[in-house]
Amino acid sequence: MTIGDRPHVLVVEDDLAVRDVLRRYLEQESYDVTVAADGPAGLAAARDLAPDLIVLDVMLPQLNGLEICRQLRETDGSAVPIIMLTALGETDDRIAGLTSGADDYVTKPFSVKELTLRVGSVLRRSLVPAGTRPVAGLLTDGDLTLNPVARETLQAGDPLPLTTREFDLLHFFLRHPHEVFSREDLLRQVWGWEFGDHSTVTVHVKRLRHKIEADPADPTRIVTVYGLGYRWDPQS
Repeated sequence: MTIGDRPHVLVVEDDLAVRDVLRRYLEQESYDVTVAADGPAGLAAARDLAPDLIVLDVMLPQLNGLEICRQLRETDGSAVPIIMLTALGETDDRIAGLTSGADDYVTKPFSVKELTLRVGSVLRRSLVPAGTRPVAGLLTDGDLTLNPVARETLQAGDPLPLTTREFDLLHFFLRHPHEVFSREDLLRQVWGWEFGDHSTVTVHVKRLRHKIEADPADPTRIVTVYGLGYRWDPQS
């Protein structure tokens, strides 16, 4: 929950040195920061404090970060942005983190400056000033309606819960129907990364398909163009 004009970041990390460094750097960037040292404390803080973003380590005592992420997404229906901290070279951890609902990941050892830049990038997308939510600029396709200003999506008139990255990806596809984009293109244009792990895109496309496709195994909206990438085929 944003306090005044200062976004609230929750850091869940069991390493005291890493936790303190992150807290100091994020506070220097004008964020309000809460820290938790283990899984149960982190999950409780996420539920009780409703932070604007969570920095979440995978390897935590008592309850790991993957399970925390899964519970927040599947049990609570939370769309809070989550940046996962994973071990360097542990591709399975990164994919598992993204699959469980993380928006982004940073590998350890990491640059604190890089992490704070990632935090700022995700928060700029997810935080919307309070006020009037204009209808102008709505994007529609079949039963989907997306309001880019309010960052709201409806499917068949009902709210569709999307994470920050899922929303950005859907927004991009709706703005570029019938165009084919490689995973590298999407990583650059949706994530803002000039380089990175292409599996990030693959996992997010899969997650988005499960939310918007009638049959995710046989998608008709986000179509795979083999050897090239993905294309949005409008339904209306």
